Amino acid sequence: MQMADTFILINLKTYPEGTWQRAHNIGGAAQQVAEESGVTIGIAPGFMDIHPMSVHYDIPVYAQHTDGADPGAHTGHITAYALKHAGATGSLVNHSERRLTLAEIDSAVASLRDAGLVSVVCSNNVATSAAAAALNPDFVAIEPPELIGSGVSVSKANPEIITKSVEAVSGVNPGVKVLTGAGIQSGECVKIALDLGTSGVLLASSVVKAKAPIAVLRDLVSLL
Repeated sequence: MQMADTFILINLKTYPEGTWQRAHNIGGAAQQVAEESGVTIGIAPGFMDIHPMSVHYDIPVYAQHTDGADPGAHTGHITAYALKHAGATGSLVNHSERRLTLAEIDSAVASLRDAGLVSVVCSNNVATSAAAAALNPDFVAIEPPELIGSGVSVSKANPEIITKSVEAVSGVNPGVKVLTGAGIQSGECVKIALDLGTSGVLLASSVVKAKAPIAVLRDLVSLL
């Protein structure tokens, strides 16, 4: 896989280290490493930071969640229409910390597609990866929840779930790309994930909570 085809997506969650000015520190580091390496690096900040991040940096900016509601009388919902106008490139859907029903995932993916935005549907096992692929998102991100934030990389702890998810997704919808996440923390983790057939990784704390995020980002792309 060419470096330009590799996608690293950093979920800033609601960590204080990934909010407001600190989010900009990570965004600036991500853009610098993307320019140095040729790897596509995206960030998923909190909703309040989507617009300023999209204005200040030339990297993909993702939302952490999208509702499938159309624009209208849906107080408190996050619409794909609003995300697009805020400058978002796409959105995570069904993260393990923001689980949705299958119908909600379907409507969220459809609304993102209609808005011309990229959908990244998170799954926690092979069966849900296959089900997600049937909804025709752009990416399926396989993340075993027990490894999220554990410091133990899924690439090393459970490579079989990656290869089986890649196979399952390809069998259902060959046009859907696969990311892997949970415990990703080094260039070795990223290389293993790519060698197992994915298009990149989804990660959070190893970058967001790092004292020097740019150093971690450079390590993540070091073996590509």
